[in-house]
Amino acid sequence: MKIGCVVLAAGNARRFGSNKLQVQVDGESLIRRALETVPSGLVTVVVSQYPEILSSAGEYGFEAVLNDQPDLGLSRSVRLGLERLTDCGGVLFLVADQPLLSASAVRAVVRQWREHPSCIVGAACGTRRGNPNVFPREFFPALCALEGDRGGSAVIRQYPERYLAVDVPPEALADVDTPEALRAIRDTL
Repeated sequence: MKIGCVVLAAGNARRFGSNKLQVQVDGESLIRRALETVPSGLVTVVVSQYPEILSSAGEYGFEAVLNDQPDLGLSRSVRLGLERLTDCGGVLFLVADQPLLSASAVRAVVRQWREHPSCIVGAACGTRRGNPNVFPREFFPALCALEGDRGGSAVIRQYPERYLAVDVPPEALADVDTPEALRAIRDTL
């Protein structure tokens, strides 16, 4: 079954204060770290407002999709990505600000979804859900109906019985929303 991937990289990073996806963690930008976790064989689009990130997408052979209205929130990026992947049986949503997420963890989520294609499958640590998540095609309309700064977690909350967790280490779920969070992550390396 054909699987797509949407790399969500359009946020304004208000709490961070600048384009956080260009900052370096262990010698590599957050966006490059994220793009390198995408499993091979997935039809991938990168949604961003930043020209340098859209350029990086091309370097990896991924389709670059401009979100020219990022102030409309996460839902716009979700919709823009899904519009390019309507022929997929499932779509992996990957955020670009989790520098400790490994490619093997992402592959584990995809592998579990291939075994359970009617479920929403996502990374979790204990009871803490996180990203990435794969959504079957039947959830595309619900994802496209989201508004504002809402993403897939809103759909997961509507269908908790359809959610299947893949256990990942707690650090894999750590994201960079503030300069303090970035320092904390750098301190662990």
